[in-house]
Amino acid sequence: MKQLLRTTDMATMAFAQALLQGEGIACFEMDVNMSILEGGIGIFPRRLMVRQNDYADAARALRDNGIDVHEGP
Repeated sequence: MKQLLRTTDMATMAFAQALLQGEGIACFEMDVNMSILEGGIGIFPRRLMVRQNDYADAARALRDNGIDVHEGP
C-alpha cells in the first residue's frame, strides 16, 4: 500500500474516497481511531492508502479534482 493523501480535513477525505470509488480504485483510510481519540480537534491527520499499482491513476483522479497528493515514499 502507498500513501496517497494525508489530511485533517474530513470533507477532503470523504471527497477523495468518493472520487476513488467512482474510478473503481480500492482505498483504505488509516489512523481513524487515533483521530477519534484526540477528540476531533484536528491534531492527528488521517491517511488514505491505495495499492502501489493503483497509485498513478488514483493520484491523477485526485489532482484532476483539485486535491493535493502526498508525494513521499
